[in-house]
Amino acid sequence: MTINYWTVLICAVLAMVIGAIWYGPLFGKKWMEIVNIKPTDLAAREKMQTGVWKLYFVQFLLTLFQVYVLAFYIAGWKDASGLENSLWIWAAFVMPIIAGTAMWNNDSAKISWARFLIQGGYQLILFVLFGLVLGYWQ
Repeated sequence: MTINYWTVLICAVLAMVIGAIWYGPLFGKKWMEIVNIKPTDLAAREKMQTGVWKLYFVQFLLTLFQVYVLAFYIAGWKDASGLENSLWIWAAFVMPIIAGTAMWNNDSAKISWARFLIQGGYQLILFVLFGLVLGYWQ
């Protein structure tokens, strides 16, 4: 089984770009509300951004590992396309974990649903992208 390592790297980079857009212009204001940061509170925003590059680096490494494992999974299961494989993984593993973390907290139902939809939607977009890219460039 061969893995296209450039494709894995490209997917990880795309995940970071999509994340910046998803948690920035698209849902940034709502996400700040969920994590209790007011957009007008510049001190809280600066504190949140302190040392953020270390977190981005760790997130990139985790995403790189995630895509690498997914690439092996897609390459090994020939009965389904890359997209189908990715959707099964998202539905069976990623979505239930995100749902659990959104449900089992002290947030209101409205905030829990918003957290789930933002995080679950982001991961769904990523897994669709991963499945298409990895399936096409195996």
